[in-house]
Amino acid sequence: MQNMLTIISNALCRITGRNVGAQTVSELLVDLSEYVSVTSPAAPALAQTRRQPPKPPPVSTRVLASAQTDQLDQLDGPVRALEPPCVITNRGGNPNGARVVVSRSFADFTSQATFDIKTCDVHRLEEGPPVRAELTRDQGLQYYRVMQTVRRMELKADQLYKQKIIRGFCHLYDGQEACAVGIEAAINPSDHLITAYRAHGYTYTRGISVKEILAELTGRKGGVAKGKGGSMHMYAPHFYGGNGIVGAQAPLGAGIALACQYQGNNQVCVSLYGDGAANQGQLFEAFNMAALWKLPCIFVCENNKYGMGTSVERASASTDYYKRGDYIPGIRVDGMDVLCVREATRFAADHCRSGKGPIVMELQTYRYHGHSMSDPGVSYRTRDEIQEVRSKSDPISMLKERMLSNNMASVEEFKEMDVAIRKEVEEAAQFATSDPEPPLEELCNHIYSNDPPLEVRGTNAWVQLKSVS
Repeated sequence: MQNMLTIISNALCRITGRNVGAQTVSELLVDLSEYVSVTSPAAPALAQTRRQPPKPPPVSTRVLASAQTDQLDQLDGPVRALEPPCVITNRGGNPNGARVVVSRSFADFTSQATFDIKTCDVHRLEEGPPVRAELTRDQGLQYYRVMQTVRRMELKADQLYKQKIIRGFCHLYDGQEACAVGIEAAINPSDHLITAYRAHGYTYTRGISVKEILAELTGRKGGVAKGKGGSMHMYAPHFYGGNGIVGAQAPLGAGIALACQYQGNNQVCVSLYGDGAANQGQLFEAFNMAALWKLPCIFVCENNKYGMGTSVERASASTDYYKRGDYIPGIRVDGMDVLCVREATRFAADHCRSGKGPIVMELQTYRYHGHSMSDPGVSYRTRDEIQEVRSKSDPISMLKERMLSNNMASVEEFKEMDVAIRKEVEEAAQFATSDPEPPLEELCNHIYSNDPPLEVRGTNAWVQLKSVS
């Protein structure tokens, strides 16, 4: 055998011009595998581990089809006793395509990992949020599911708008998902949140279903506001909706924070606005009152780099929005990283709950769509710029790669989640296009919060309608 190895090694040296010093059959096969296709019980695994990075094995939680189950019944007992999740794979070399179960227990995954995150810039603070963040497998999968659902929901809204099923104003949130998910991960459901008109993502994270959101966008009875609010006016418990007047939500948020302080419930209010609203006068009036009364309010500027067709550099003399509170402490955060947003929001909430007053948080993020559906979004920025952000800083891809590279999930697991999300969104869109519009007799309902029906004058003094809360 050794003589044969020597002969073949010498021949390989003459063919390749390389010094091949194979001492075993496995080593020889590894060297040959670069030039010919070689199959061996031991060599392929060795060759692959030397020449390409390992990939996590696929995981599936699919329910087995009846035919596959019949095949499983014929297998040995220990194989059927393997823990889920598992995948069904072809047994190599079997012409009948027989299947076996290759199992991957949840214990095979890393249950928790710690990641380095970008350092936040701070204003009037001795220290800022931590630069390392812990992530559990369950948290990561939940963040991914919510961000991907918001992304798919907004893409479906884009499609329905172009089909003229959604009309009027419509401001989409795709690209900014890490902001909503990171904030929600750091505060309590009993805390309060108010935002501007780019509100679909927060409506979902505050507990409203995709079906109700899309039905509201199409003006249907099953919408979250009964089809009468549209894109800018959706509400949920402790969520005070999107607001169409630029910057008007800032003083409203300060008022909600005042109520929290007055009631002494240890709750905070997150008041969100965009970089375009950062120059509005009512924002600074709200800052002043919040600072004077030390209100538990987190003022969040979602800086997505562009206002209504205008870059921040052309609209603001100072683009350090986290410093714009002047006497109010501020932090600037990577808004494309859900872990950065989570840690910064947790830091800000602790600041407010401790009685130190308000704080300003600037989230540097990016919107993939234009300002609204009437804005193509490429007249004041290039398609290459948008594509570069998508390829390098996409919040969903960033989280996915983190989890895959740390063996916290598998590619197949993400694929199955994507399929389930697409199905959910498609079913919601079907409902949003088939549900009836609200009837005329409900036109004045929910105007007032009252127990008995209230008479409301219609278009003239002789038309009387009723308002039912």
